[in-house]
Parts: sequence; C-alpha cells; structure tokens
Amino acid sequence: MELPNRRTALAFLAHPDDAEILCAGSLIRLAAAGWEVHIATATPGDCGSSTLPADEIAEIRRAEGAAAAGKIGATYHCLEERDVTVVFDKSANRKAIDLFRKVAPTLVFTHPRIDYMTDHEQVHQLARSAAFAYSVPNASALPLVDGSVIPWCYYCDPIEGIDAYSGELVRPTVCVDISEVIDRKSEMLACHASQREWLRAHHGMDEYIEAMKRHSAIRGKQLGTNYAEAFVQHRGHPYPQSDILKDLLGGE
Repeated sequence: MELPNRRTALAFLAHPDDAEILCAGSLIRLAAAGWEVHIATATPGDCGSSTLPADEIAEIRRAEGAAAAGKIGATYHCLEERDVTVVFDKSANRKAIDLFRKVAPTLVFTHPRIDYMTDHEQVHQLARSAAFAYSVPNASALPLVDGSVIPWCYYCDPIEGIDAYSGELVRPTVCVDISEVIDRKSEMLACHASQREWLRAHHGMDEYIEAMKRHSAIRGKQLGTNYAEAFVQHRGHPYPQSDILKDLLGGE
C-alpha cells in the first residue's frame, strides 16, 4: 500500500483516559512506525472526581493527559468543553474543525455513534464533521497544511465493546494486535491516577488497568493473540476505502 504524504494520527475522544483505554496500543504501534501522534479530548475531565472542585480536577486531568501522551512522544490537546454537557453545536464544531486544521490528520480514531454516555456520542458527531470539513479551504481561517485530506476514520469500541441497545459485542471491521505493547499501554493509562478513586466511587469498579486488559484480552482471543484493540472503519463517501490499519499493523 502507498502511504499518504502526511503520516499523522489523531485520537479525538471525549475525556482524558479514553484514548488510553480504547486505542493507545494502536497509537503506540503507529508512533513506532514513524507516525506523528496527537491525542485530543473534548473536555478536561472536570466532573471526574467525587471530592475535588471542577477546576482542580480539570487541572490534574489535563496534566495526566499530557503525561500519558508524552510517554509515546505524542501531543495532547483539549477543546475545553465541559463534562456531561458536550454538544454538537456551532461553537464546539468550530473548535473541532480548527483542531483538525492545525493537526491535519491522515488517520483519526474517535468514539462510535452509539456508546454508554452522550459525551462520547456527541464527540463522534464532532469528529465526523471535522474529518470531512477541515481540508476544505474555506472551512477555517487557519492556514491549510500541505497534504490535508479527508482522513481514514476508525471508531473505537464502545466501553466494554457492548452495543448499548442490543447488549451484544460490537462486530469490528479490524482488530489490531497490541500484545507486544500492552505494558506500555498500561503505563499510559496509569498516568490517569486520579481516576482510580472516581471509578470506584461512581462506577463501582476498581483496578481500571486490569479492566482494560480484560477487554483487550477478549478482542485478542478473536484475533488469535493475547491482546488486541477493535475498530469499525468509516467507509462512507468520500472517505478512504482501503484499510490502512490492517495494511500497516497487520490487523484482521
């Protein structure tokens, strides 16, 4: 497969730690293959604490997001929307398009259309809008980076890989083997230390790193390996039709 001139991957997700749970293994492998990697969140995670005020936990979580990205030489960005109130509106759409304009991604990871909370679903819409629009010359006042194109777009698993309406495991179009980088993925997720107590208090779950590994093992079993990440590729007009993840990373 002929690679694009720009080799820039962007994970655009709702909250700090979403990328580390859902697609960090693939980001690690892309970075190792020479790709420029960016991790962006719509919010700074300002509701991610049962004890700290919003501004304080947001500052902590921005720093955690930057530290996790730094583990693989990636750059962290935040749109500064607010937890549980992310909406697809003109202001947020402008922020998303301008982010994509600056990064000029050729490969995008984002949330699926259906997920367990609406912040994720609204980010899905923002990502689709920005992926389509950012390379349109008049779509942003920011300069157009050479090589800007409609990117390959992949939807990460919903949380636990379960379709919220059917209760069934989502059927991916491609799975990527992350067995050799699972420890590095765990190190990235461990940067989000503030979330352990939050998840215990609100979600009733502990050992969030082990929970990530358990789901990665489920996807790995499907691929015939120890750990994997699963994605559904967007193949609608006029997005790229080839499967760059499968071609680059050997997924199935």
